[in-house]
Amino acid sequence: MELIDIGSNLTHASFDDDRAEVIARAAQAGVTRQVVTGADLASSSAAAVLAAAHPAQLWSTAGVHPHHATTFDSARRDELRELLRQPQVVAVGECGLDYFRNFSPPAAQRTAFVAQLELAVTVAKPVFLHQRDSHEDFKAILGDFRGRLVGGVAHCFTGDAAQLEDYLALGLFIGVTGWVCDERRGANLRDSVPRIPSDRLMLETDAPYLLPRDLQPPPKARRNEPKYLVHIAHTVAHIRNESWESVAVSSTQCAVKFFGLKDS
Repeated sequence: MELIDIGSNLTHASFDDDRAEVIARAAQAGVTRQVVTGADLASSSAAAVLAAAHPAQLWSTAGVHPHHATTFDSARRDELRELLRQPQVVAVGECGLDYFRNFSPPAAQRTAFVAQLELAVTVAKPVFLHQRDSHEDFKAILGDFRGRLVGGVAHCFTGDAAQLEDYLALGLFIGVTGWVCDERRGANLRDSVPRIPSDRLMLETDAPYLLPRDLQPPPKARRNEPKYLVHIAHTVAHIRNESWESVAVSSTQCAVKFFGLKDS
């Protein structure tokens, strides 16, 4: 069965020594396509270059994470617009709000978020969204853009049923990571996963972050890889009381449609 990892950070330095092998291991495991996440202009540019070097296997996003919101200005907006004109760049983001760490002031985060949503409307590409400890502001801003965006996915969703219902009402798709494999910290997510409609559910690793806690044996390096998406898919299927094959098919179809990916 084929899987698509909609959120891998393949440009991360931890992959510098074996990036090609990581991509190959994922494909061998059945993770045949990936969307590589951009978090600032540098990583977005690198992701676009990497995706261009692996056509029909890798695509990328381009955006400015809320941690870097203070760097977002008109010049970077123009650079981002140019990146988004490239066909392998299939979404705007990672963008959104993060009040947990507040590496950028909330006001700057909101300004950068709105600017990127406006850019997504202009280029007619979906948004790859980040939210942490900022649900109400996040929901309100997205509500102002309802009906104007071509699509949005709540990347690395970890929320409860109430937050899920808010996001579904906004028309968002839901990205589920290995957080769901943690029976302690992932309790809210595990309760929410059966409530996600199959045509709104996509899977992601967020590699090299969020290594599934229940992997046996655990990797010595403690580094997450896209190949572990297979493990996440099995966990999601078990929680939803579905076959793993049905989750693989529906999540793949959802990702292909959402990002406009070519058949492999």
